[in-house]
Amino acid sequence: MKKLKKEDIPQEVFDLYDAYAHNKLERRKFLEKLSIYTIGGITLPSLLSFISPNYVDTITVKPNDPKLISEFITYKSPKGGGEIKGLLSKPSENEGKLPGIIIVHENRGLNPYIEDVGRRAALDGFITLAPDALSPLGGYPGNDDDGRALQKKRDKDEMLEDFIAAYEHLMNHKNCNGKVGVVGFCFGGWISNMMAVKIPTLKAAVPFYGGQPSNEEAAKIKTPLLLQFAELDTRVNAGWPDYEKVLKENSIEHTAYFYEKTNHGFHNNTTPRYDEAAATLAWTRTIDFFKKKLI
Repeated sequence: MKKLKKEDIPQEVFDLYDAYAHNKLERRKFLEKLSIYTIGGITLPSLLSFISPNYVDTITVKPNDPKLISEFITYKSPKGGGEIKGLLSKPSENEGKLPGIIIVHENRGLNPYIEDVGRRAALDGFITLAPDALSPLGGYPGNDDDGRALQKKRDKDEMLEDFIAAYEHLMNHKNCNGKVGVVGFCFGGWISNMMAVKIPTLKAAVPFYGGQPSNEEAAKIKTPLLLQFAELDTRVNAGWPDYEKVLKENSIEHTAYFYEKTNHGFHNNTTPRYDEAAATLAWTRTIDFFKKKLI
């Protein structure tokens, strides 16, 4: 059986996966269309396995890293899902108050990749909280397919309230300096944009390939924005010109980056959509932005 490499995969396969991952294509149809690309010794199971998340071999910061204190907590979301579970992480040797970051997951709950991102940011000198919006339904179920199915059962505005409540919890945490930002990916990118709309005191927002608020909502933003886009992500990028126009018309502080030849999800190191150079640069810019705005 042929050993697959990223360069073996046509862009159409990444587009198919994007449609499937965002509930635009049901599984049977996805597999049917994917089978077209099983040529030259590539089998459907091997192709599906290659493009699916690998959470076993991709963790960059272990949960028990001695440089961190990382533990699951619960907090109240009275306007959202009630009791919400989240991963709270901070450097183990820091005794003072730290700037805070809310880490917002994609459309499948708090999976190992997002937990890892929370720990990465903590190692950079922040106290981070990565909530699981699937908490009212039992939490992330252990795989992304079931996670997506569960998240579809929740109202997105109620989930937004869960992350707003996370902001309030972290801002008032004894180890936080009261300055809190947010970074989110995909669905979490939309949440990051909407938290900027809803929370005037939010100090910084970094949406990665996130859906945009309406023009009316965008005009209310007071939060500085750092927006990260994938060049090949035509679905999300289609909304950027209108969003950019509103941000400029209202003199809202913002910087946007488009990463060449990258797909939606390029920061996620668990799938072949990952682009190491772009992800590294985008994350460096993210941490630098947070250090500038939160410290």
